[in-house]
This record gives sequence, C-alpha cells and structure tokens, in this order.
Amino acid sequence: MQLRSTAAFTAALLSTLLFLLPSATVNAHNITSILNKFPDFSTFNHYLTLTHLADDINNRQTITVCAVDNAGMADLLSKHLSIYAMKNVLSLHVLLDYFGAKKLHQITNGTALAATMFQATGTATGSAGFVNITDLRGGKVGFGSENSGKTDATFVKSLQEVPYNISVIQISSTLPSVEAEAPVPEPADVNITSLMSAHGCRNFAEALLASDAMKTYADNIDGGLSVFCPLDDAFKGFAPKFKNLTVAGKQSLLEYHGVPVYQSMSMLKSSNGVMNTLATDGAEKYDFTVQNDGQDVTIKTKLVTAKIVGTLIDQQPLIIFTINKVLLPEELFKNALSPAPAPAPEADAPVADSPKASKKKKHKSTPAPASSESPADSPDGAVADQEADGSGAAQMKGFPLGVMGLMLWFGWLAV
Repeated sequence: MQLRSTAAFTAALLSTLLFLLPSATVNAHNITSILNKFPDFSTFNHYLTLTHLADDINNRQTITVCAVDNAGMADLLSKHLSIYAMKNVLSLHVLLDYFGAKKLHQITNGTALAATMFQATGTATGSAGFVNITDLRGGKVGFGSENSGKTDATFVKSLQEVPYNISVIQISSTLPSVEAEAPVPEPADVNITSLMSAHGCRNFAEALLASDAMKTYADNIDGGLSVFCPLDDAFKGFAPKFKNLTVAGKQSLLEYHGVPVYQSMSMLKSSNGVMNTLATDGAEKYDFTVQNDGQDVTIKTKLVTAKIVGTLIDQQPLIIFTINKVLLPEELFKNALSPAPAPAPEADAPVADSPKASKKKKHKSTPAPASSESPADSPDGAVADQEADGSGAAQMKGFPLGVMGLMLWFGWLAV
C-alpha cells in the first residue's frame, strides 16, 4: 500500500513539474545527416558541405531545401562553375519558408513567390533571388527562378519534413539562373568595406577605411580571415568612446574584431575557447572567448558578450559575421574592470559623557579620490552590458520556488 501511494505521489509530482517548467523547444536540424540517408543525393549533399551552405541551413529555424538527385546534378556540374558560383546556384534551391508536400498542393491562388538564401546574401539583384512555385494541372507543382519566367523543374517527392522547421523535397532538375551562375570575384578581390556598408555595418566600415587596420585586414585575407562586424546601431552607440581613443587604440580595437584564420559557423561551434585576434601582440593578448549559447554563438570579453546574428560572406578563406555589440578588449578598457575605491573612514564621533574624549583630536575624513578614468577607459554600460544571472535568487538548482513549494506540499500529502 505504501509503495502504491509513493508511486502515485511521484507520478503526480512529475506531471506537475512538466506542466509548470518552461518547455524546451528544440529546432536544431542537420541537413547533412538528413541527406546522408539518401545515397542518390550524395552529390548535392557534398556541395552543400563544400560551399558551407549546410552551416547556413542548419542555423535557420524555418527552411525548405529543394534537393536534386545525382542524375539531375549532371547538367550543373558540366558547366564547371567556381565553388563560389556553385554556392550561389545551390542557395537558389534553399527557400526561406516551410513548404511541405501538403502546402505545395494548397498554394493560395495557385502560385507563390518564395525568397531564397541567394536573395538573403545580398548578392542577387532585383528579384533574381526569388523562386516561383506554381500549382500545375494534373497534380504537379512547378518551380522556376523569377528571372527565367518559366517552369524549370517539378516537385518529385518529399524526403523529410519536420513541420514547421525544415522540409527537404526533391525537384526534378536544378534551377538555372544567369545571375547565380555568373563569375564571382575571388575573396582577395572582394571589397569588404563596400560589402559591410551595404549590409548594415557602414559605421564599422568607415572606421576601418580611416585606419591602418584596413591594411592588416587586407594582408590576411589570402591566408584566412574571420571578421566579427558590429552592426550600425551597436557601433553608433559606441562612437563617442571610439573617438576618444588614440590612433593606436582605434587600430587595436578594429583589429580586435578580426581573427587571422578562417572559421565557419560550424567550426566556431565545435571549437569553443580562447582565440587570438589581429591585435594580439605578445604580452598584449587582445584575445576573446568563443562560446555556444544554445543554438547561438557568442563572443565574450571581460567586458561584454556579443552574439553572432548573421553572415555577410562565406567564401573560404574569408568569412564576415555580423554581431550585435562592439567587442571591448581588456587591454584598452582596464579601468572599467578596476574595483571602485574603498569609502574613506568616518571621523570619530565624540563621546558626550566623557570629558577626556572631548580633548582628543578629531580625525578628518579623507576625501575619496576623483575618478581618473577617461571616457575611453570607462565605456558607458560596458560592465552593465554583461548579462547578469539574476535568476539565481528566485530559483533553486534550476527549479522555480513555486515548483519547489509544490514539491514540499506533495511531500506533506504523501506523509
């Protein structure tokens, strides 16, 4: 009887906990693993990996991959495109929306225009990065690049669907696109500041152009370069402090946002830890820590934690990420880490009922030293920018106090 009561209590407790605790939604998927189950798509899968498109697909929460089998890839391979042009063509086959088999056959008004990853790169002009999906007669569904103005391929079957996260479908052939197949400049020929300016990082780009850091970036592209570019809102808020840095300080801060090796998103996720930067120089470490935060990748310094929010270009050996905060190196902002001066001792209070005490000399309070921090040494919000874990006071080993109370209540009932 006691065992039955204990079992009932345990079941009730677990049910309550599962109901009250926040549910953990898992949106992670791996396109390489999905396609590995279908040998007929090995060529398509291989080029997704080679072009690093697989990383971009895995980092999206809602996506449709229009895969082509090995026979269908033959025509594309015969064009002998560069790896960069190949990436553009395949990115046209990645739709930034969910289209399962059912949805494809229930398209409103018979046609839909879907944005692709090619459009998201900013490389496509006009509507070249869109795909037309059309519900055709006889139960068929057609696909065509917006610029072609015709049906280039048809829906064959669904390979795997995880509503409304990822849909991997087969289409009959690759989607041709003159613009996607056009020759792509080699990474060394890419104007990185123009690319930054066109995609929300104009302030950082202008700072680079005005500094010798630009030459440091250019000299490292061929050997491998990963750039973490703060978006305009982040850099604009930091601008007053940036202006107060010395010329050498500005160069160091800009170089601090570059790493002299190529690191794709998947490589960053699998190699967490300390990384040197372009600003590293012997004793002047100028390093930061790469760390996973769920599906996100963060860059942590002693003063700030920034999150990677996008990718401007990924053409090995060059990759440029966008981040939501300016990275602040300890070497430039040491005073922001220094503890506040201790309060001056208070003067001795006179003792009213002791005549001898009144004859003692009173000690004057030593005034607290004025802060010597320059605006650059003490960035507004630099320390406050750290995300404090204030939830510890309201939780016990990961459980909210309300849940702990219920546990105690159930325990009392069980007794």
